[in-house]
Amino acid sequence: MSFVDLNQEAMVVHKENNGKLATIGKAKLTDAHDLAILYTPGVAEPCRAIEKEEDLSFELTMRGNCVAVISDGTRVLGLGNIGAAAAMPVMEGKSILYKTFGDIDSVPVCLDTQDKDEFIKTVKILQKNYAGINLEDIQSPKCYDIEDALKAELDIPVFHDDQHGTAIICAAAVLGALRYVKKDIGEVKVVLSGAGAAGTAICRLLLDLGVKNMIMLNSKGAMYEGMDMSRVNRVQAELLKRTNPDKIKGDLAECAKGADVLLGVSSAGLFTPEIIKSMNKDAIVFAMANPVPETSYQAAKEAGAAVAGTGRSDAPNQVNNVSVFPGIFRGALDVRARAINEEMKQAAARAVASIISDEELRDDYVVPPVFDERVAPAVAAAVAQAAMDTGVARIKVDPEVIRQRTLERIRKNHANAAKVLE
Repeated sequence: MSFVDLNQEAMVVHKENNGKLATIGKAKLTDAHDLAILYTPGVAEPCRAIEKEEDLSFELTMRGNCVAVISDGTRVLGLGNIGAAAAMPVMEGKSILYKTFGDIDSVPVCLDTQDKDEFIKTVKILQKNYAGINLEDIQSPKCYDIEDALKAELDIPVFHDDQHGTAIICAAAVLGALRYVKKDIGEVKVVLSGAGAAGTAICRLLLDLGVKNMIMLNSKGAMYEGMDMSRVNRVQAELLKRTNPDKIKGDLAECAKGADVLLGVSSAGLFTPEIIKSMNKDAIVFAMANPVPETSYQAAKEAGAAVAGTGRSDAPNQVNNVSVFPGIFRGALDVRARAINEEMKQAAARAVASIISDEELRDDYVVPPVFDERVAPAVAAAVAQAAMDTGVARIKVDPEVIRQRTLERIRKNHANAAKVLE
């Protein structure tokens, strides 16, 4: 199916349904008694209880299972700065993914401001409605400042999925691919094309997972500590202290020579056959530019890559953050986490990578597909355990209970959705 066909069908679906979301009540409302329980006078009792103990809002209202997907519309997909109203279809779509893959109620919130401080203040005012905040489609480097400020001031998880969701699924794919080619993460050379929000998050997570030799490139070439700082933001500057230890300069073609892993979150068509052929034996290539990757799966394989993957659903080894964020928040919500920290992100990456057994690993199957129902439960259990281990969980829950309960919730939600659509 062509992009034109998909675009036309998308317009039809959105128009016929007046968007993609609706409100459905959880309790029956059929008579005066139900009304008295759900609204006045009965509703006053949970209000009084929450006034005395605010954390009861996680139990007595929808808050405990609700994540806000919040954007200012400044960097939406590959469309750029299209504004709050135009960003709404994406945020609605993200909310559907939360429900489908994590049984999490999600509310799209598009803020009609491009002022960083106003954005931060607004989210702080809204926080009592939600158990978590998913920041989405905010331009870099503003996204770093917004996330850092909200993480410091809010008592609920704040997660910029464009950064960390992408980083987690990319890291999981790399872990699986390295296991397939039998290379140690501490001994490989990794080259990363793209130093924006996603690229810097990928870089940090892979370093935390054990990569020691990493070169990060922006549109001008290799980045290194001591380079012209007018081209470097504060997040990149911190990473340059841990990357490119030999201060290698040059373009992608030079840096990729002898590399074991080549990652792209940059521009279409950058990974030429010549670049891939110059890499080390059993090369790993993940091209994640969207919607057109740095190389196609087929072209990367034809150029000699042992393992290849893209962000596309029409080729093997899809690297898609849909596999990550529902499970991340499912685990965080189930233990009422106050934050999503680095240990939780690492646990999520390892959980996704561990789903495929050594016996199942193939060159075209190193990362599980989006619709593998094992993914969200595994991520939720691992994230919950990490939250408890690091002291950011409000309550303790057996991770295996979370794993099983998540699977049951997802299956039940799928069944209910099918009935509604009938």
